[in-house]
Amino acid sequence: MAAALERRSIDPVPESERHGHPRSLFTLWFAANTQITSAVTGALTVLVGVHPLWAIVAVVVGNALGGIPMALHAAQGPKLGIPQMIQSRAQFGVYGAALPLVLVVVMYLGYFASGSLLGGQAVAQITHLPTDAAIAVYALASALIAIVGYRLIHRFGWIASALSVVVFLYLTIRLVSGHDLGAVLGAPHLDFPKFLLAVSLTASWQLTFGPYVADTSRYLPSATSVRATFWWTYGGTVLGAIWAMSFGAMAYAIAGKAFKGHEVAYVVGLGGEALLIPLLLAIALGKFTVNVLNIYGGYMTVATALTGFGRRAALSQATRIGYIAGVGVIGAVIAILGRGQFLSNFVLFLDFLLYFLTPWSSINLVDFYLLRKEKYDLDALYDPDGRYGRWAWPALAAYVLGIAVQIPFANVEGIFVGPIAPLLGGADISWLLGLIVPGVLYVAFMRRSAALRA
Repeated sequence: MAAALERRSIDPVPESERHGHPRSLFTLWFAANTQITSAVTGALTVLVGVHPLWAIVAVVVGNALGGIPMALHAAQGPKLGIPQMIQSRAQFGVYGAALPLVLVVVMYLGYFASGSLLGGQAVAQITHLPTDAAIAVYALASALIAIVGYRLIHRFGWIASALSVVVFLYLTIRLVSGHDLGAVLGAPHLDFPKFLLAVSLTASWQLTFGPYVADTSRYLPSATSVRATFWWTYGGTVLGAIWAMSFGAMAYAIAGKAFKGHEVAYVVGLGGEALLIPLLLAIALGKFTVNVLNIYGGYMTVATALTGFGRRAALSQATRIGYIAGVGVIGAVIAILGRGQFLSNFVLFLDFLLYFLTPWSSINLVDFYLLRKEKYDLDALYDPDGRYGRWAWPALAAYVLGIAVQIPFANVEGIFVGPIAPLLGGADISWLLGLIVPGVLYVAFMRRSAALRA
């Protein structure tokens, strides 16, 4: 068993251990998106008041746009062979990278908790365990797969991807064949501000994969082309999400309150009594892929933040397992405590993440593709006294300003509405500014810094 465990943690993967083909990224990310939480996210587009037909359009637009930076991050993995957030030390400094890392940890915990909740609901119905106990079992199983590591995660992705196609094809046929779609999709009125909000929600789904998508590609040979890595990742994540989210939007449009708060029960109910257990099992397994990815990325993010101050470039096997267990326990506790009002809380969670993660993504991608052109000193990423330093003011300043510029345009329903959002009819375009402005500022600050050094 010990020999089967992944040896690498936050340290670079040497060329001798590189393997695989980027097409494995398609099945992994297709499986990560064709699952119940994606369907719930699709339901949000109708929940916020968008007509079902325009909600599906918003699903397509949001995923197509959000998938671009997500897949660009994936292409960083083969070139450097390191976890995504270790690479961000080149922009923010070895210590400074901890600032966005804290928010990324919150993201992982939130997604892991939501995944454990929905997967646990399915397990509870199969086994008749109390829901809290089923959540704990599901979280534990996710942690065990993460402990085994990279190879098993990709192999499970193949299985889960094939299962997702069969299950979602069946459920989609059952959903559309048993209802009058003409009545549901008729008279499509476009409320443009709400449409933009729906686009933001679906784009945020893809953008929040950014901090760990390179973790799943870092074992590919360094000769793997950027184009191949991009398109295999982009195709899997966008196609999978569009299918599952469109299903969720239609399910909410048809069922309304019968779907909200009872997502798992409604979905398995489409199959009838005879298929109850197989569908519950399929939902639990379908959710499993992304749940494992969340705990896998979560432990590496925590390790990246803490080891930066301790000057460590690798983790022992025991320490690695300890980090994974810690993230799993905290995520399971959050899932158990947050079972009420899951859907509405999830809306706020997605909105919150978008404001903080898009500036990080912008800075990271501009640095990798435009400024340093894929060339980094890997040793310096682990040395606070190296060329990247402890704190890097260009990135930190651009990051803070990138968050600040979004505030006037923000519209988090029931929490905060920026002064400009009402002038746009309530439309939330802050995430677009969060993708553009920080990158532009970072380039300007880096040039200014270079001029001062000269």
